[in-house]
Amino acid sequence: MIYRSKAPLRIGLAGGGTDVSPYCDLYGGAILNATISLYAYATIELLPEPKIIIEAVDRGESQTFDMAETLPINGTLDLAKGAYNYIVRTYGPVPSGFKLSTIVDAPAGSGLGSSSTLMVAIIGVFAEWLNLPLGEYDVARIAYDVERVDLKMAGGKQDQYAATFGGVNFMEFYADNKVIVNPLRIKPEYLYELENNLLLYFTATSRLSSTIIESQSKNVTDKNQASIDAMHHVKEQAQIMKEALLKGNIHEIGGILDYGFKYKKQMAKGISNDSMDEIYEAAKKAGATGGKISGAGGGGFMIFYCPDNTRYAVKKALQAFGGEFSPYQFTERGLFTWHI
Repeated sequence: MIYRSKAPLRIGLAGGGTDVSPYCDLYGGAILNATISLYAYATIELLPEPKIIIEAVDRGESQTFDMAETLPINGTLDLAKGAYNYIVRTYGPVPSGFKLSTIVDAPAGSGLGSSSTLMVAIIGVFAEWLNLPLGEYDVARIAYDVERVDLKMAGGKQDQYAATFGGVNFMEFYADNKVIVNPLRIKPEYLYELENNLLLYFTATSRLSSTIIESQSKNVTDKNQASIDAMHHVKEQAQIMKEALLKGNIHEIGGILDYGFKYKKQMAKGISNDSMDEIYEAAKKAGATGGKISGAGGGGFMIFYCPDNTRYAVKKALQAFGGEFSPYQFTERGLFTWHI
């Protein structure tokens, strides 16, 4: 028997960073995101011997262990090992040896939520194998707890919920890890237009998001008012974006992204840099009306809104920077698991 799962990566459209504690605990956070046709995959194959094999196929990493209730957390394949430790601690020992294999369509540090999406896929495949009665909120919360609490990886809350629920969602974040996911019923023609005009550009660099996130959190703890005010504006951007999408005011999207990008850079040091600012300005000069850095910032993917067929001019203008554009489609389905 083979058990599988897939979970979609996401584009953050507005509100990014306001899902990070302590900001969301004190003021409430809001984010609008959409899942796309890039995925994290997980597969469990049962073994006849009492062994545990964990491999990240795309990264060429593999480790083998004797059956144990706890696997060592040591900086290699920790997402998978942390998930296994949580499952055994919570639901008891697994019934046999197994091989867990994972693949992600985007590199770690890309800004598309790849690590958290992979965690969702791993929790999902264990739930499929062990027939665990987990709903969407359960899977997302477990993924968050393993990544942020058990493994102490800094970050926000949106990625786990986006990967689990899928689609276009307006998410609210409050104290005590309360999260409310509001699926948006956007007319297909509005989404197609957004998809047509929104370019996904990989800067050919990745970054350690935890450093930026820790700096952002410290700004809130230290009552850095300029940083906090910037977060308020970014949260407001999520509300403005939601209204534009629901009403079909797609022509406003570029300006809304530009508004958010200006304030996002003020939330913490390192979110943007000279190279990314140069790319952003080149895209605008070629016809983009706005854009943003995906995820925490510092590298990875950027998105640009290019109306009136300016996407072709923007692509040409950014060729000089050595990155590449990634084709994608918006997706409606979140985590999906099955077995054969």
